[in-house]
Amino acid sequence: MKIEFKKVPQTPKTFSAEYDSVKIEGTFCKISQSLVKIDSILRGEASIQCSRCGEDDTITLEDEFNFLISDGIFKNESSESEDLIIEVDNHIIDFDKIIQSEISSIRSDYHICKNCINVDFVEKEY
Repeated sequence: MKIEFKKVPQTPKTFSAEYDSVKIEGTFCKISQSLVKIDSILRGEASIQCSRCGEDDTITLEDEFNFLISDGIFKNESSESEDLIIEVDNHIIDFDKIIQSEISSIRSDYHICKNCINVDFVEKEY
């Protein structure tokens, strides 16, 4: 689903997107001229690889995923903001690309499968 930044309403509107059996559902609304707030949940199963043995595994996702979208480069006057900021430069919010990016980020994280979790593992340096 894509939406032009200028067409984002001030009142929360629901959305849904799916990629590789993972679904993102939630609401979005404009909170300033150049910021959109997204409150959502990631649900589904994602295939991952164990970082120790390399075996394929599947994890179940049920995570809150809240962030801001900035129309252009985000300039924050205070450095205290802990919100995730996604910058778009073409004035279009693409929820399909956002979920694909988030799944890629999850897959690139450090995962340990059930077989390796109980094994004492000592990494050797040569």
